[in-house]
Amino acid sequence: MGIIDEIKLSFKNGTYLTKLIYINIAIWVIVRLVFVCYSLSGSDGSLMLGWLALPASFELFISRPWTILTYMFLHFELLHILFNVLWLYWFGKIFLEYHNQQKLLSLYILGGLSGGLAFMMAYNWLPVFHERIINSQLLGASASVIAIVIAIAVYVPNHLIHLAFIGPVKIKWIAFVSVILYVISLSGDNAGGNFAHLGGAVWGWIYMSQLMAGRNITGRFDRITDTFFSWFRRRRKLKIKYNSPNPDYEYNRKKVSQQHEINQVLDKIGKSGYDSLTFEEREILFKMGRKK
Repeated sequence: MGIIDEIKLSFKNGTYLTKLIYINIAIWVIVRLVFVCYSLSGSDGSLMLGWLALPASFELFISRPWTILTYMFLHFELLHILFNVLWLYWFGKIFLEYHNQQKLLSLYILGGLSGGLAFMMAYNWLPVFHERIINSQLLGASASVIAIVIAIAVYVPNHLIHLAFIGPVKIKWIAFVSVILYVISLSGDNAGGNFAHLGGAVWGWIYMSQLMAGRNITGRFDRITDTFFSWFRRRRKLKIKYNSPNPDYEYNRKKVSQQHEINQVLDKIGKSGYDSLTFEEREILFKMGRKK
């Protein structure tokens, strides 16, 4: 089996976590290859990113509404996608220890939507960003990933994660430090990205708080996303096999019944002769002769 076939099989048989990771990596590879083609032809490759990244401007977003979804699967820098995929894998695995994959998929998408809305609202409502709004755009899975991190930290705050050079750390402290760093960085160069992180974090907290209270606020959305991703599942061929409940008993019963009919025909021949047989009785006698 070749590498491509193995990847296809792993994607079809994998969980939604596996599919999300593959989709992010595949889009990154495609984007980088297309960017190389643009560069070699002397064109501006950043225009391609503009059609997939989420614009800060509401006016631009209205003309590119799909970007609220595509941006959360879009990366350009290697370290950006590497960091996001690693966090998605680590914390996604922990999430799946306690919840099903439908909830993980919904949390990823809705966390990304929440982060995207927080990004646009910050740039459109805060005066400090008005001069930069036209040229600002958002890309990356960070808001979706941090939604998963916060959600699982709310659910099992004392779950231990073993960090290199540090040792075991409770997941609640990782979530807490992450949020603090996002808040501190709101005055930095990536303010829009950090607003998106906080938007995803807020959704992760709301979602898990409601779920722990017995309310699954994404129940309908879970079914929609599950239906969509089911198109990529491997179809299993159905085999129909008919079995009698007790084949030995049924076989013996039929043999006894047939032997009884034959005995009756033979007795009639012995008493009244062959000409006394009916058409059905002669058929029974004929079938018995063929079997022999």
